[in-house]
Amino acid sequence: MGHDHHRSGHDEQDSQRRLAWGILLTGGFMLAEVVGGILSGSLALLADAGHMLTDAASLTLAWFAARISARPADDRRSYGYYRVQTLAAFVNGLALIAIVVWIAIEAIRRFMSPVEVMGVPMLVIAVLGLFVNLVVFATLHGGDRQNLNIRGAALHVLGDLLGSVAAIVAALVILTSGWTPIDPLLSLLVAALILRSAWKLTLESGHILLEGSPLDAQASQLRREIPEALPVVHDIHHVHVWSLTPGHRLASLHAAVEAGENRQAALVAIQALLAERYDIHHATIQLEDPGDCIDVRD
Repeated sequence: MGHDHHRSGHDEQDSQRRLAWGILLTGGFMLAEVVGGILSGSLALLADAGHMLTDAASLTLAWFAARISARPADDRRSYGYYRVQTLAAFVNGLALIAIVVWIAIEAIRRFMSPVEVMGVPMLVIAVLGLFVNLVVFATLHGGDRQNLNIRGAALHVLGDLLGSVAAIVAALVILTSGWTPIDPLLSLLVAALILRSAWKLTLESGHILLEGSPLDAQASQLRREIPEALPVVHDIHHVHVWSLTPGHRLASLHAAVEAGENRQAALVAIQALLAERYDIHHATIQLEDPGDCIDVRD
């Protein structure tokens, strides 16, 4: 157990370091775009700088959540601050959905009222943006895969990365053919790709915030499988399973132990089964006699 805590602490420090690098690179490129947009008078560059600003904000939120979640438990928050990561992931998921809606509205407006697009500046900035986003995405993608906070931040950067690829393709098409509708068309494609991942992230983080059970450790499953695996257990009821984060599962349950069996041994066996089969390492278990069982499915 001590090894698990050490590993968790190392993962959290690694996540914070990766997020900090992401903030530095994204924020630095955003400032470069602002300067370039002002000097060249390009509204397109300033608009893209605004998009990078939202990414920098999401990365900062993720970094802040990672810092807060590292705080130890106290009297007011006995489980600590782990759930802040999930909350940040939920906010980032909603922000991504809002960005997708904005992209879709803007794309429709451009279909209806085409605007002049400067192909060369668009291509140069898109190539530079692709390089920066590749570095940031690789940095975040190499972090903790179970950390919803990191995944949410990576999705923001992935959206920008796909946007840079789409902008490069659009710029080349515009430079070679002059066909400007390619810009909003590819924007809609990128928006659809982002929406799929953003929706999944929002649903998963929302499920955890609502104290939902993990898909592979639901109450009905534990009620059925624990007595099957442990003959000393007569019945399992009053089962609740939830998560603080995807990597921190908790459970509470009542277990009726057959008469004459060693209760301490039964308790240890249930705890071991929960840890090995369901990855639940923190469980509150109340032992009872079979006659005390109440058939309540809650």
